[in-house]
Amino acid sequence: MSKNTLFWFRRDLRLHDNAGLYQALKAGKPVIPIFIFDTNILDKLAEKQDRRVEFIHRAIGALQTELVALGSSLVVKYGTPEAIIPQLLDKYDVEAIYTNHDYELYGQHRDAMVQEYLQSEGVEFYTFKDQVIFEKDEVLSNTKTPYTVFTPYSRKWKEKLTDFYTKPYPTEKYFQHFAQISPVEVPSLESMGFVATGISFPAREVRDSIIQKYAENRDFPAISGTSRLSVHLRFGTLSIRALVKTAQRLSETWLNELIWRDFYFNILHHFPYIGEGHAFRKEYDSITWRNNPVEFEAWCKGKTGYPIVDAGMRELNATGFMHNRVRMIVASFLTKHLLIDWRWGEAYFAQKLLDFDFAANNGGWQWASGSGCDAAPYFRVFNPTLQTQKFDKQLEYIKKWVSELNTLSYPQPIVNHEFARKRVLDAYQKALKKE
Repeated sequence: MSKNTLFWFRRDLRLHDNAGLYQALKAGKPVIPIFIFDTNILDKLAEKQDRRVEFIHRAIGALQTELVALGSSLVVKYGTPEAIIPQLLDKYDVEAIYTNHDYELYGQHRDAMVQEYLQSEGVEFYTFKDQVIFEKDEVLSNTKTPYTVFTPYSRKWKEKLTDFYTKPYPTEKYFQHFAQISPVEVPSLESMGFVATGISFPAREVRDSIIQKYAENRDFPAISGTSRLSVHLRFGTLSIRALVKTAQRLSETWLNELIWRDFYFNILHHFPYIGEGHAFRKEYDSITWRNNPVEFEAWCKGKTGYPIVDAGMRELNATGFMHNRVRMIVASFLTKHLLIDWRWGEAYFAQKLLDFDFAANNGGWQWASGSGCDAAPYFRVFNPTLQTQKFDKQLEYIKKWVSELNTLSYPQPIVNHEFARKRVLDAYQKALKKE
C-alpha cells in the first residue's frame, strides 16, 4: 500500500498557484491536506471575537468545499503542532510533509522543532517559497550585503524580476493526487473558544480601475482608492505572483507597495533582533518614553481631540482595517506627540489589525518612530491638522467615524502640537547624544 504525503496549510489558504502544494501533488503520492489551529498562537489572543480567527475559519470552510468536490478532505485539528503531527503520522502512514516557508520567529522555531522530530521518525520535511517573490539572500547589494534602504532594494528587485518568478504553479494538473478520503469535520469557532463576529471581509477581487488610479487616490482615506487585499495576502487566499502580474500591467506605485512587503520580510530575515522587541537602529532603544497609560487609552479609543487620529483609531476598532495614510498619522501621533513607546502601538495594532503581519507592522511602526530602516528622520513630526487639510479637506472620512465632531461631547486636544513637537525633539536629542 502506498504511503501518504501530508500538505500542511498555514499562510497559504488556497488550492491554486500554491508552491508547496504543487510540489506535494507533483511528487505523485496521495496527498492529505491538513490545517492546525495552533493553540501556541490562539491561546495568546485576548479577544475571543477575533476577526482573524474568523477569517481563517471561513477560508478553511471554502477550502474544504473545494476539496470535498475533488473527493478529498481537509483534516483540521486544534492543538499544538508538536502534539498533532505525531498523531497524524500514526494515523495516515506518512512518508513526507510538505509546506511553505514561514518567516516569523515563532514559525521558524516551530518548523525547526517539527523537522527535528520528523527526522527522528524517518519522515521527510520539505518547505518552499510561496508568500513572497524574493526571500532571504535573493536580493542583495553588489557587495553581497542586505539592503536597509527601500529604493535601491526595489531597484534591484525589479532588475531581478522575470516571468519565471511570477509564473503560477499549475496545481490543478495534479488534483487527482489528493487522497480520496471521506469529509472530515471542521471544528467550529465556538468549540475552540471563539465567537463569530459576522462581519463581512474585503473581497478577494479588486477592480482594475482602482489599481490604475492607485497612485492618485491612495492617500485619501475618504476615497475607495486602495485594494483592501492585504488580508488575503496575509493569509494566502491570493497568490503574490498573481498580484505582481496585475501590478506590472496596471500600476508601478502599487507594485512598489508589494515590494515593500518583500523588503520588510528581508529585514526580518537579516536582522532577527527586531523580532525580539529591539529597535532596528539600536541607539533608539535609549529613548526615555513617557508611556502615560491614560493618554495611551485615549489614543486606543480614538478620544485624543485630534479628529484624523480619532477617526483612524475608531475605524481600526470597528473594522480591523485602517487606511495606510492614516496608519502613518496615528503612529506618528502616538510616538511623537504622546512620547509613547512605538512597541505599545505595535502591540495594539497586532491585536486589532485584520491584515496583521509582524514584518510589515514592525517596519511601519519603526518607520513612524524614526528607529527603523529607511525611516522618517526623528525630527519629522506629522502635524495632524495639516495632514487633514491635505488628505481629508472636506472632513468626509473624519465625519464618518467621529460623529460628535464640533459638539461639546468631543474632547479637547490631549496635547498642544507645538509643545509636543518641542518635547519629542528634546527627548530624542538627549537619547541619541548618549550614544
